[in-house]
This record gives sequence, structure tokens and C-alpha cells, in this order.
Amino acid sequence: MRPTDVDPSERPIVLIWELTQACDLACKHCRAEAEDLRHPDELSTSEGKQLLADASEFGEDQLVVLSGGDPLFRDDVTELVEYGTQQGLRMTLTPSGTASLTPERIDALAEAGLRRMAVSLDGPDAASHDEFRQEAGSFEQTIAAARTAREKGLPLQVNTTVCGETVEDLPAIRDLVAELGAVLWSVFFLVPIGRGTVLDPISPERAEAVMEWLAGVQQEADFGIKTTEAPHYRRVALQQRQAGSGGRPPAGKRPDSSNGDRSTGITAGNGFAFVSHTGEVFPSGFLPKSAGNVRQTSVVDIYRNAELFERLRDPDELSGKCGACEFRFVCGGSRSRAFATSGDPMASDPLCEYVPEGYDGPLPEGMAENPAD
Repeated sequence: MRPTDVDPSERPIVLIWELTQACDLACKHCRAEAEDLRHPDELSTSEGKQLLADASEFGEDQLVVLSGGDPLFRDDVTELVEYGTQQGLRMTLTPSGTASLTPERIDALAEAGLRRMAVSLDGPDAASHDEFRQEAGSFEQTIAAARTAREKGLPLQVNTTVCGETVEDLPAIRDLVAELGAVLWSVFFLVPIGRGTVLDPISPERAEAVMEWLAGVQQEADFGIKTTEAPHYRRVALQQRQAGSGGRPPAGKRPDSSNGDRSTGITAGNGFAFVSHTGEVFPSGFLPKSAGNVRQTSVVDIYRNAELFERLRDPDELSGKCGACEFRFVCGGSRSRAFATSGDPMASDPLCEYVPEGYDGPLPEGMAENPAD
């Protein structure tokens, strides 16, 4: 099933299960503040299989991402991939770049039915990446694993964090993504939670420039580009297309109109759900507000019917300039960043510099007033 066929009120485009918070790395941006011990209340193998069986009720080829921490800290990962595949799920994995990511484990995962592996690169060389990941050798291990995945015919995704420490390296990382033959570059714009609170976020103006650059890269690259926690990238790309055609970007349209296509419009709770290592269901790992626990309620029921998820899927619930924005059905802003910075998941996203035409209400704290383009 293609993403364009997915109704985000009925099923997530992306369902993430955080298998564990345990990890050998101490990455500077880690939202989980991972450590080297597993939590005693993690979902068991049997509980995890029940979660996967429940997730299959979302429909054919539901995407499931096994995440962490480092999911390879658990010795049942291959068993879970195989079981999920048998349930008709599209199983993918985001392992940490450590010595545990051996060619033998990658081969076993591929044999079990893994459909894609995602690795993280936050620098174009060992010095920058290893310093960000706080582990010597992580860069070499990550590159070796990426090449092994490609040799096994396993599609590769590369994840990169955008913050003050990494933004200058993005062009060089882009070149590395291309060299590795990745099918997708997922560019994550920092949300200040967990260890990420000590990193330097980029300014809204710099974020806009990065997104304009990414839209240009997408026109030439052989790999796809998606942003995480930066849905205004879609607004930037749309404005560029409209400017190229001499037209004006469409005003606010509901999702059932041709101008409101949200097929790639994933935001927290709207096309996206996150199951924690202890079974709590969040709209996103970066929006740690629980709507229920899979030990008591099916993830399908929580996603479809929990009040928090229903609010997050309604752009008319947005407040501030996000609520007044003509792009709210295309973008909607990062609900995770709004929650992290204001405590209100429906507030304005402070990373977006765009001010809707005619809007004269309050702006997010720290955002300088600037006229809409």
C-alpha cells in the first residue's frame, strides 16, 4: 500500500516500537537518554508479538520501525522481525552504529524479512560523527554496516540530526548519503528533549534556509528526502514550486481537496505513533504524552480513538500562528517541538519563521517579528 492510500485517521503511516532504551552509545541528541542497562518492565517477546499482531489490524503492509536505544540490545530482534513479517507487516530497523551491528546479524535480519535498515550519520567523517555520538569507532562501524546492508540488497536509509553542531556539515553528509546508495535521507530537526536540551538549536531563519537547500537537493538527488519534526519543509517546497510556475501558494484547504494532499504530511499523532519500551503509546517519541498502554488496550484502538490523537489530527485545533496559517493542512507544524517548548501540543512551532498573511497575534517566544512573504 502506498502512503497516498493511507487515511491517517485510521492508521499511521509510520508506527515505531522502541524495543529498549538500552544502548552502548551516549549520543548528544538522544531523546531517550539511553543507558547501558535494559529496563525491567520492557515489553516481553510474547507481549511484543501481541503488539505486532494487533498492528496488523491497521491493514496490509503496515510500516513498523523497530527502534531504541539500540534494538540490537535485545536478542529476540530477529524473531520479532520474522513474526512481524509473517503478520504482513513491513518491518524495518534503526540500530545504533556499534560493534553489535555485525554482517552476521544483518544477514539474519535480512533473511527474517527485514525491508529496510536505517543508520545515523551526524558527521561526514569519524572525527565529527564520533564526537556527536560520544563513541570512538562509531563512524567506521556505521559505514561498514551500511555497505553490508547494500551488499545484501537491503534498502538503506540514513538519518541525520540538524542542530548548531551539525548544520555546516550537511552538504558533506549529503555526498556520503549518495555514495552509500541510500534510498532515503531522513533529516531530523532537533527537538529540545532528553539530552537534546543541551545542544544548540538552529534559528528559524537558518532552518528555512536549510529547507530551501534540501528542496533543491531533492530535485537532483537519486535518493528521497524527508524531514522529521519539520513539516514546514512541505510548505517551503510548495512555495518553491508555486514560485517556479508563477502562481501563488494555495490558501488553506481541507485535506479532501486537491490543494490539501497530506499523503506525506506526517506529524505527531497524525500518520505517526510511537510505542515506548514499556508499552505506552505516544503521538511521537518526542511528544512523551501517553494516550494509553498496549498491555491494556490495542494500539489500533488507541491510535484511532484516543482524544489526544484525535485532537492532533484536527488542524482547526491548532492555536497561535499555526492555527491561522493557510498552510496548516499541508504542514501543521511540529507538535512535538510545540509541546517541548510550551507544554501545549497545539501551540505554534517556534522553529518556523513564516508568519501568515494578516496575522497580528502573539509569536512563539524568541521569534523575531517578520512579515509574511
